[in-house]
Amino acid sequence: MTSITVVIPVLNDAAMLQRALECLAEQLRPADEIIVVDNGSADDSVLVAQSAGAHVVHQPVLGIWPAAAAGYDAAHGEVIARIDADSRPPADWLAHIEAELATSPETGVVTGPGDFYDGNALVTMLGQNLYIGGYFWAMSIWLGNSPLFGSNFAMRRDVWLRVRGSVHSMLHDIHDDLDLSMHLPLDVNVRLDETLRVGISARPFATWRGLGRRLNWAFITLRMHWPEQAPWRRRAARAASKQERGHESLAGEA
Repeated sequence: MTSITVVIPVLNDAAMLQRALECLAEQLRPADEIIVVDNGSADDSVLVAQSAGAHVVHQPVLGIWPAAAAGYDAAHGEVIARIDADSRPPADWLAHIEAELATSPETGVVTGPGDFYDGNALVTMLGQNLYIGGYFWAMSIWLGNSPLFGSNFAMRRDVWLRVRGSVHSMLHDIHDDLDLSMHLPLDVNVRLDETLRVGISARPFATWRGLGRRLNWAFITLRMHWPEQAPWRRRAARAASKQERGHESLAGEA
């Protein structure tokens, strides 16, 4: 059986974290390790994590990316799964991830969307269709493969070890999932599974300021990777990589 570590960054979100940990306790396939990365909480987040039996890692550098990266570094599992403190994974979430990766050994990362469980109808509609739907649509075109969704993905540990030195994990004002997506080696297969879903909170979209901050993070993330990660350069690099692997395969058969 493949070992799975679940990483959860948290900052002053004890109540949401407790619910997320309860969801993990109800998994049909339990996590082998749960790491909660405390990003300087002043509430009971650490106590909640410890009470649930999670391993607590402290990351004093503020930001989702620094916190998430600290969790990935501390993980011992062969697969590193990621949710946020306000995520609510269904009972079959880890079983789904394990089955997906077991039946598709060529897949290095599997990700899925989120479903809002709070917020009014307008916020839910806009967030679901424009923000999340638009993110997957636009970034799939840009990257040439699906982007990762930070509230719901799992990667093989060796994938993280390959990219940890190149990502911008100490920056707080960029999207960690998009930055990670940009730095994945071209031979890493990313699979978007629309049936791998988790509940997520609509809180980030409840105000124009919150939405604007996240859109600004997206702009910064894309700008800092320009022009090296421009779509046409990625397509050219992907074609060259595919051709090189084809030549290596033919040489091996000779």
